[in-house]
Amino acid sequence: MGGKYRITGDKYPRMRPPRRRGRLALALVASVAALGLVGWGTLQLIDVFTGGDKASAAASSAACRKKAQSASKVKAAGRRQAAPPKPGQITVNVYNATTRGGLAKSTADELKKRGFVIGDVANAPKQYDKKVKGVGLLLGPSSALNTSLPVLGTQVAGAERRTEAVRKGAGLDLVIGDGFKGLAPRGAADQALAKLAAPASSASPKKGC
Repeated sequence: MGGKYRITGDKYPRMRPPRRRGRLALALVASVAALGLVGWGTLQLIDVFTGGDKASAAASSAACRKKAQSASKVKAAGRRQAAPPKPGQITVNVYNATTRGGLAKSTADELKKRGFVIGDVANAPKQYDKKVKGVGLLLGPSSALNTSLPVLGTQVAGAERRTEAVRKGAGLDLVIGDGFKGLAPRGAADQALAKLAAPASSASPKKGC
C-alpha cells in the first residue's frame, strides 16, 4: 500500500480480536459455583440416607428394649407364682391294686419318712383292684394338677396322673399297679423336688433382637 496509508517500520497491526478475559472469568466462576452446588446436594443426600439409617437403628433399639421389658415381666410373673406345696402339706392315701401283700403299708411307711402325711392305707377300691397294669395311678382334685400331684410324682417315677372333678378334700391317692418296683431313689426324688421348687429361668433374648 502506498500514499497516505503506507506502512513503515517493522511492526504490523494485530489482525485478531482482543481476548475476552471477562467472559472466561465468568465461566470459571459459574463452574466453581456449579461444582459447589453438586457437592452440597451430595452432602444433603448423604445426610438424608444416614438419618434414615439412624432412625431405623433407633426404632430397632426401641423394639429390643420393649422385648426385653416384656421378657422381664414374664420372668417376674413366674417368680410370683405360688411355690409347689411341700411334702408335709400333702396327705397321701396309699392303695394296693396288686396281688402282692403288704405293698401299700411298706410304701406308705417310706413316703412318711420322706415327709408326706399318710392317710388311708388299704387295698385298692373295686374300680382299680387288679386293674392297674402300669407303675401306678396318682389321683387328686383338679386343683392338684399343677401343685401337689407333681410333687408326689417325683416319688413315683412313671406313674400316671389323673384328676377327678368330684372329689372330697385335697388329699391324693397313690394306687399301686403291677409295674411298681418301689419308690424313686431318695436322691433322685430330692433332686426332682428341688428342680420343681426352683424351675430353670427362661432363656435370655437373643442379641440384636
